[in-house]
Amino acid sequence: MYFENCTPVHFDHNYAAQTEFGKPLVDSTFTLALVTGQSVTDISQNVFANLGWDEVRLPAPVFEGDTIYSQSEVLEKRESRSRPNVGIVTVETTGYNQDGRTVITFKRTIMVYRRGHAPKIARITPGGGQ
Repeated sequence: MYFENCTPVHFDHNYAAQTEFGKPLVDSTFTLALVTGQSVTDISQNVFANLGWDEVRLPAPVFEGDTIYSQSEVLEKRESRSRPNVGIVTVETTGYNQDGRTVITFKRTIMVYRRGHAPKIARITPGGGQ
């Protein structure tokens, strides 16, 4: 099933101009996806599974053209009780715009492979053939 956010503040410039923001807002679920994606290289490159997002807060709007940065802090880690090859990690991530204003915060719990247990990543050399 496909859902789309049809709220006019996200795509109708005339409507948005009449709001306190004066211009269209970026959909908050896109902001969540973007900032989560930014954290993959540092936090969840070896993810086994996402277990959940908690305490998602959106203290300031995001607008088209904003540059979004993020940083994450590991809050907790432990070994999995049911899977010896993975651990459970909880992180808190903050996303902020080009002015340093926080636009999103959330906690995310992930299950990650322990060192030496992740599947091998194929390394393909450009021009090297198949």
